[in-house]
Amino acid sequence: DTEVRLPKRSPARLRAQKKYNKKPSEIKRRVLNNKARRKMIKAGKAKVGDGKDVAHRDNNESNNSSKNLSIQSRKKNRSFPRNKKAGRKGSS
Repeated sequence: DTEVRLPKRSPARLRAQKKYNKKPSEIKRRVLNNKARRKMIKAGKAKVGDGKDVAHRDNNESNNSSKNLSIQSRKKNRSFPRNKKAGRKGSS
């Protein structure tokens, strides 16, 4: 299998992304992430437009307990593979 790589802003790529974002599983995931972010903003740990991510310490996006959430830079939060064997180095 060879995957076709599309340019970042091609019309075909935008259509594919739009289709992907409509999937019920992605909608649920996005809702949970938005809930976590709103919770951190309400707690005063994050600000709107601060460029940070809400990190889930146990990597379970449905676990939005206060103990499981932290604020990290986008680079740090998105820089590890998401699989069962991946260890989160330097997570706080």
